[in-house]
Amino acid sequence: MKARMLIIGLLLLPAAAVAQSGAQRDVWEPFKFFVGRWEGTGKGEPGVSKTEREYKFVLNGKFLHTQNRSVYEPQLKNPKGEVHEDMGLFSYDKSAKQFVFRQFHGEGFVNHYVQSNLSSDGKTIVFTAERIENIPGGWRARETYKIVSPNEFTEVFELAEPGKDFQMYSEGRYVRKR
Repeated sequence: MKARMLIIGLLLLPAAAVAQSGAQRDVWEPFKFFVGRWEGTGKGEPGVSKTEREYKFVLNGKFLHTQNRSVYEPQLKNPKGEVHEDMGLFSYDKSAKQFVFRQFHGEGFVNHYVQSNLSSDGKTIVFTAERIENIPGGWRARETYKIVSPNEFTEVFELAEPGKDFQMYSEGRYVRKR
């Protein structure tokens, strides 16, 4: 009898392990691609830029931190050019079962995004702002990340004035540095 129970237990062990690993699915899988240092170029409303960005997990892997610095070339609308810096934290809201992205800009505004789409292949991630701090009411923002290859992604940042549709503000292409 003990031998039979042992054999049944050993036969059920792989099924229990598979069930347990499924329950502990890593929700961060779609974002692991971004971890590392990136260099990029951008274009859009503020002009042409060169960008450096880094993504890394922080606080025991519970958050994904990003740090960005874009240097915009001088242009007619902005003869001195400009330097834009922002940082952000991605988190996973377990009760809502979605990612949240809080982005802090050197200009003083803060975008509170929620994940509005994750493609079935995990290569397109869209965040739409629920609210934006320190900007007139009614403005909306959207960030779309598209993985192009194992070492490249694009990012489109869109803004919408009150009562209007989204318009591209800037678009960047990033290549993995390391």
